[in-house]
Amino acid sequence: MQLESFLKLLPILAKTTGGYATITDREGRRLRTFDFNGNEVIKLRGEIYELALQAVAKGEPLVGYSQIVEQANAWALPLGGYVLSCSNVERLKREQNFQEALQRALPMIAQVAGGEAVLFNDLGERWISYNSDGTERKQFKGKISNQARKAMEMQEPVVGKSFSVNGAMAVRIPINEKFGFGFNNENVARQHQKLYDEVKKFNQTHYTFEDILGESEALNKTKSMAKFVANGISSILIYGETGTGKELFAQSIHNASNRRNKPFVALNCGALPATLIESNLFGYEEGAFTGAKKGGSPGAFEQANGGTFFLDEVSEMELSLQTKLLRVLQEREVVRIGGFKPLKVDVRVIASTNKDLNELISEGKFRQDLYYRLNVVQIKIPELRERQGDISLLARYFIKKYNNFFGKSIEDIDHETLKVLQNHTWPGNVRELQNCIEHAMNMVERDDSILLVQHLPSYLHQRVAQVYDPLVVEIQPGGLNLSDALKVTERTIIKKALQVCKYKKVKAAQLLGISTTTLWRRLTELGLEKEVD
Repeated sequence: MQLESFLKLLPILAKTTGGYATITDREGRRLRTFDFNGNEVIKLRGEIYELALQAVAKGEPLVGYSQIVEQANAWALPLGGYVLSCSNVERLKREQNFQEALQRALPMIAQVAGGEAVLFNDLGERWISYNSDGTERKQFKGKISNQARKAMEMQEPVVGKSFSVNGAMAVRIPINEKFGFGFNNENVARQHQKLYDEVKKFNQTHYTFEDILGESEALNKTKSMAKFVANGISSILIYGETGTGKELFAQSIHNASNRRNKPFVALNCGALPATLIESNLFGYEEGAFTGAKKGGSPGAFEQANGGTFFLDEVSEMELSLQTKLLRVLQEREVVRIGGFKPLKVDVRVIASTNKDLNELISEGKFRQDLYYRLNVVQIKIPELRERQGDISLLARYFIKKYNNFFGKSIEDIDHETLKVLQNHTWPGNVRELQNCIEHAMNMVERDDSILLVQHLPSYLHQRVAQVYDPLVVEIQPGGLNLSDALKVTERTIIKKALQVCKYKKVKAAQLLGISTTTLWRRLTELGLEKEVD
């Protein structure tokens, strides 16, 4: 091919490859070089191109790097008395310039988006991020985001929840195969939460039905019934074990009723002695007893007038007070201690208990007529062990809550850890689960991203060791056999390798000394495929 033919071809090649296209003689001397825009780069005439020389010496095409820009790819192809070469120099320059410009723009992007803006690499590892006030956020630097990694692997934008602030959404956008950027709207989420908190503060309650988390059929039925009766006037009796969320339901019913803008007053009958409960219930007149306030004091019924009165743990109330409470419920009026004048009250009563009131009635510890007054509508809150499917949702909610509180960055729960949580009977219900997650979040390191069994309270992970550790299990008929023990050990080793290799399957397979195909097969067989999604 004549030199004139090469000269016609060079601008097209430069445009196609996104860099320089050059023709050299067999001594590697540049005869002509064209850039991405089709213009000749005259200053490069006569320069020696090492890659072209190497291609001539070997007598075959070569792939290497450009002499002009580090990391730019290039190739050289000997053709008779000439060597044709191309590189992606200009494309790489543009990418680098764009990356630098995007980094400079991150604070402005964060400000406009009303949240955090971040750059990440091909692994989803965070390089640099800025808050909306222009300050650099170093808390999660070097942390790998599963959503960012997914965006880079798919080379498509991924939209999902942000792990930094509850309720915030984030988008992760791959710019090329090497890096991407993302941003979230955490300021808006915070403002919405603040407004929500202020409204609830005004209403003197903190919770609505939206705060009662769970998707199980048992919980949804209970919530549906509570919503249905919320606008009524009849008394409600809420049954539930300790930690099931009885006050959450009471406050939610109040906030869903037409009394939502009126007071919500709560009194725990098991937290105070009978004398204090009586004065708190009915109020007192001046001089009613030693230490009584000048001018007297209104009781809970008067304070809740027009709204809702919540009697928590009503089963702990003494019989003498039960009689007085019954009269208030029947007559809809209250007489202060030391007073004579009855005061009309418009109050809806919600009571709760974790005991069987029928059993207490048979033992003579609870008035049957008061039971019928309170138990007009009965709501039974399911125990956590009856809604096993909600354990994962609740655990992840508490993880996100304590991520923010403790400055940690846990993104998910280990499969084995979740199995432990789901197999526990939870006698303390949701409150016990929350306590368990709070304990675990105190145990994790700042760089940890997965909640593991060893982070759980000792009474949970010691139980796991007895069940799963082949070194401590006593093999009995029907117990853990050798095959099961080997599977448990293999799962542990593979999961550790994945964590060490930042969930890069090729590297994990190399570390384990097996092929990628074998690793994939074992992941599927051991139920670990979700670990690398």
